[in-house]
Amino acid sequence: MPCPTALEGREARTELSRAVAVTTLATNDGKSVRLSTVITKLLGINSLRVQDVHFEADGLVIEATPSWRKPRCGRCTRQGPTYDTSPLRRWRHLALGRTPFWIRYSPRRVSCASCQGVYVEQVPWAGHDSRFTWDFEEMAAYLAQRMDKTAVGALLGINWRTVGTIIQRVVAERLDPTRLDGLYVIGVDEISFRRHHQYVTCVVDHVKGRVVWTGEGKSAQTLGKFFDELGEEKSKALTHVTMDMSAAFISAVEERAPQAQKVFDRFHVEKLATEAVDEVRRAEVRAAVEKGAARLLKHSRWALLKKPWNMSQRDGEKLRNIQKTNQRLYRAYLLKESLGEGLDFQQLAPAKSHLDQWIAWALRSRLAPFIRLAGTLKRLKEGVLAYVSTRLSNGLVEGLNNKIRLITRRAFGFHSARALSAMIHLCCGGIVFDPPLPKPTYTA
Repeated sequence: MPCPTALEGREARTELSRAVAVTTLATNDGKSVRLSTVITKLLGINSLRVQDVHFEADGLVIEATPSWRKPRCGRCTRQGPTYDTSPLRRWRHLALGRTPFWIRYSPRRVSCASCQGVYVEQVPWAGHDSRFTWDFEEMAAYLAQRMDKTAVGALLGINWRTVGTIIQRVVAERLDPTRLDGLYVIGVDEISFRRHHQYVTCVVDHVKGRVVWTGEGKSAQTLGKFFDELGEEKSKALTHVTMDMSAAFISAVEERAPQAQKVFDRFHVEKLATEAVDEVRRAEVRAAVEKGAARLLKHSRWALLKKPWNMSQRDGEKLRNIQKTNQRLYRAYLLKESLGEGLDFQQLAPAKSHLDQWIAWALRSRLAPFIRLAGTLKRLKEGVLAYVSTRLSNGLVEGLNNKIRLITRRAFGFHSARALSAMIHLCCGGIVFDPPLPKPTYTA
């Protein structure tokens, strides 16, 4: 038989629950509203019954129960027989001013035939294995899209590691399960997130403009995991894949989606030419130092790399001096500019003819960097010319990569590819959150 103190406490809680249920508040129009209804409206949670409300040291604690009688499995949400009852636990809800709200309940455990085990029941205010309500987690994810985890943790009163766990859980719940459906034009690129060459490969949907897949590494095996997840039937539906000239990505696409047209990004093609010019310039500077004529080539790098319409008068003078004094370096500059002019063609036939002539010119130029580049472009000529016919590039992918780099700098780096992938999908995967407050209808 319970002691009088425990019996009195139980009776007091019962009376308080009854008092909460019947306590009414007056409104401006003379009507009355139950206190339990007010609390339910403040929480903004459906399918919840308020049993008790009281203050504790860390905020307002609301004793609540689900509105349904038969428990549901927390994993598959199917009804099942009650196995036993868990001890009391609390879920953190959004704060009202400086007062945090807590929901307290003793969840039942369900013997689920579908999941073949015993699991904690589903509650209407939180996800499975979470100690935060749905609204709290969505607020944390909404803020994490716009600020670093430390600031989010300080604003919500939680640890920054907890913010990362919430982000991963929200992304798993809110990420579009059909994001890999209907893909036919994709872009592939890698991005470094830590030192010692640790990378994440991102696949972007050009049509919807969002990241649809991420994987750790930048090898052919990494991209192969994307095709494994995509499936053979959907891989056959791909028509174009934009990328840089990574041998790993090329081999993966040729093996898993051979029908897709590889489109090499124009920026990376011209980047190879600028690197070749710079390599020739450095070799000529070294040779000029030995002859005592390095002064004529001093500070000529940017004059050689700039486009003609971006040159200043001083750059033009340096270029004219190079034309008079160093024919090899000026030939390298002309090769670079000629390659860019070939990519400006709007029709495929003249672009192909120009590229063939350029390759022949580069092979007989007696400039080793351009001879190597000519061999590369001759081998990958189809993908280079695909830019002329489609005008597709990796510009969208590079733009999203810049956003990812901003996320990485804002977080001062990530310890794992999993954490970075969750942030990429949160900020670049098309997940949209509505702030919990209504849109303002007034102006100050």
